[in-house]
Amino acid sequence: MIKGVIFDLDGVLVSTDEMHFEAWKMLAEELGIDKFTKEDNKRQKGVSRMESLEVVLSKGGRIYTAAEKEEMAERKNNFYKELLAGLDENAILPGAVDCLKMLRSRGILIGIGSVSKNAPLILARTGLMEYVDKVSCGLDITRSKPDPEVFEVAANKLELKYEECLVVEDSLAGIVAGRAAHMKTLGVGTEYVQLRADYEAPGLNADIDWETILEV
Repeated sequence: MIKGVIFDLDGVLVSTDEMHFEAWKMLAEELGIDKFTKEDNKRQKGVSRMESLEVVLSKGGRIYTAAEKEEMAERKNNFYKELLAGLDENAILPGAVDCLKMLRSRGILIGIGSVSKNAPLILARTGLMEYVDKVSCGLDITRSKPDPEVFEVAANKLELKYEECLVVEDSLAGIVAGRAAHMKTLGVGTEYVQLRADYEAPGLNADIDWETILEV
């Protein structure tokens, strides 16, 4: 029986994809990389900030030191946080709030499992924090998805066994991470069919058979 649902944040509950793309594009332009596209941005889905940086740098021809890369990642994050200043409840994806309310009415615990260090800020700015019991994010982990650490930390914070949790993800790395933690998975988003999750839906506003999922 599922007692807790752990949601990824970007692409599942909220949409900040465009902000991430703009921030990485700003960094790329500063580095003289003018070929960073939305297709490149898709390769950054579900992975850590440093792994995302490597996607940008792969478009250029220079080799950088670890210290230089750290500075670049921080610069991108500053661009992103500036963009987040305009974030509000309009960034919440369709069906997200109703889904969270429904789960809480059933006594299901709600966790966040996001590799983003900005997850608490995003939850606060969108007003979603009031529906969340525990947050596991980039501030809590040392290993990114597809490693299961972020979901294991979330389950531990919720004081649940891993097999009592369902992971909701929109990336293949996230689904792999959820399965590695021995959790059931629900794949959502534009590529939900390709995620090979235990359950699938185009979004949280779809007709999801929660009755079956939660009683597994």
